[in-house]
Amino acid sequence: MQDGHIYLGTSSFTATGWEGSFYPRGLKSADYLSYYAEHFDSVEVDSTFYACPSEKTVRGWAAKTPEGFIFCVKVPQTITHENVLVDCGAEWSEFLNTIDILGPKLGPIVFQFPYFNRALFRDREPFVERLVPFLKQLPRDHKFAVELRNKDWLDGDFAYVLRQFGVALVLQDRSWMPDPLTLPFDPIIADFIYVRWLGNRQEIEAMVQKWDKVVVDRTEELNKWIDLFLKTTKRGVTVYAYANNHYQGHGPATIRKFIEFWGKRGLPEIGKKPAPRKSPVAQHRLFE
Repeated sequence: MQDGHIYLGTSSFTATGWEGSFYPRGLKSADYLSYYAEHFDSVEVDSTFYACPSEKTVRGWAAKTPEGFIFCVKVPQTITHENVLVDCGAEWSEFLNTIDILGPKLGPIVFQFPYFNRALFRDREPFVERLVPFLKQLPRDHKFAVELRNKDWLDGDFAYVLRQFGVALVLQDRSWMPDPLTLPFDPIIADFIYVRWLGNRQEIEAMVQKWDKVVVDRTEELNKWIDLFLKTTKRGVTVYAYANNHYQGHGPATIRKFIEFWGKRGLPEIGKKPAPRKSPVAQHRLFE
């Protein structure tokens, strides 16, 4: 059996503080994605959560990234939060048709659900009754993942529901959710796993105003994730993992640290080696 691939990236490819700490100063924002794709082989697109992108935007994403680059996208909140899978056929069709423009560059599509209080769902059962019919009509040639924020709903029974449709459960390294590394059931329920390194938003936002450096040490956590990724890929399962700025303070640095810790174990190389490039400022002066 061939080992599964590991795709690594950040949650979004722009953030306050990244200019100068990740992107070279003077680099045009229109060139950010191309530069990002020189360093990472995947990205989790956050903007699709807020609205379905235009076809022009999606074509631009595809054009600015090399072959083999993967976009993971969030389903718009009109579907997951406002309508919660009901009466949203038009919105779903529009989103899926638009995002399909990415072709082979389209990775897992993430249903990021909010925390549901008892006013909407008294418990997990009515949610599952709404979820299953939606999962049944998903195209089988796409990858999907579900993120839940009701921690009491996460158990083997819910994992079994997703497994029936080949849908992955998003594994969240988040302060107030169960430790995904100690779940009482096998978290590998599809031909891939989807990991989000999220951290403690409230704690870190009290420490920093911009996302330009690491302020929280996650050495222990990242090494534990290496253990899981090794077991996962040995089963031929692909890994998609994305670092949020709230995890350590600087998403790109988290990915670099993970790759560094991986390499120190003498494991096969993962991630991308960036090609050397001159700063845009230096290039400009060369022709003055």
